[in-house]
Amino acid sequence: MSNFEKIESGTDCVPFVKLYGVRGFDPDKVFDCGQCFRFLKLEGSRHETEWAGPAFGKFISVAKDGDTLTVYNSDEKDFGEIWLHYLGLDADYEAMDADIVSRSQTPALGNAVAYGNGIRILRQEAWETLCSFIISQNNNIPRIRGLVGALCRACGEKIDTTGMENHGAAGDIYSFPSAEKVNALGEEALKEMKMGFRAGYIASVAADVASGACDFSAVRSAPDTAAASMILQKLRGVGPKVAACALLFGFERIDAFPVDVWIKKVIAKYFPGDFKADILGPYAGLAQQYLFYYERYMGGEN
Repeated sequence: MSNFEKIESGTDCVPFVKLYGVRGFDPDKVFDCGQCFRFLKLEGSRHETEWAGPAFGKFISVAKDGDTLTVYNSDEKDFGEIWLHYLGLDADYEAMDADIVSRSQTPALGNAVAYGNGIRILRQEAWETLCSFIISQNNNIPRIRGLVGALCRACGEKIDTTGMENHGAAGDIYSFPSAEKVNALGEEALKEMKMGFRAGYIASVAADVASGACDFSAVRSAPDTAAASMILQKLRGVGPKVAACALLFGFERIDAFPVDVWIKKVIAKYFPGDFKADILGPYAGLAQQYLFYYERYMGGEN
């Protein structure tokens, strides 16, 4: 299903792709629902809203005006090969939303889906997602952003941001480092970055991923999400919540259902009794994002 009516490309200091007639994509919701930590909103943008950040070793910004979406620092080739999938613009969210709403008569679920319309699950790189959510443990978003940024500056690769000065590229920007580079960095250096107790977890997991002891292909090919979660939970410092976040945002397991304090509150409030995430069906992870966003910003007002 096409999520837009027309695409064209052009150049304005940097190449860009412009999509017209975009449905169900709101950058403010996509980049502010807790699924990624490296995109920031541009204040003073000439667009209605614009977010910029690095992914896949590149730096882009995503801007929206009405139903027109512009991706800066991308040509049509990159858009088709990377950003279409990364931004979730190749998925049928109307069908997924309908499926979610059909799963429960709880009014809050339908309200959350309607309120969260425009959220898309980003298809992020697996290692970056896993490492970032290890860092996220017992942390707030500004501090997570700071720690992830420090790690990238320490051993990431500098990204070419030429021409993106008006689209969020302030200062040097670095890619997320590979597990091999984080492993070479070592636990002591991670402690010096103020990673705290997470330093040992990150060092251990980086070593396992770099050596192949943790095989991401096995996670991807696991027969179901529960089995994939058990593989990740063998890693030091990876519990059910971190595993679920990594699976949902980094391995395209859209039924993965992370449970944090917000979701515990949602479950107690709207799904009393013996709640099991699988009642929400194959898109339970998307439902979780809607419920999280709804409770966070609306306080569950009906």
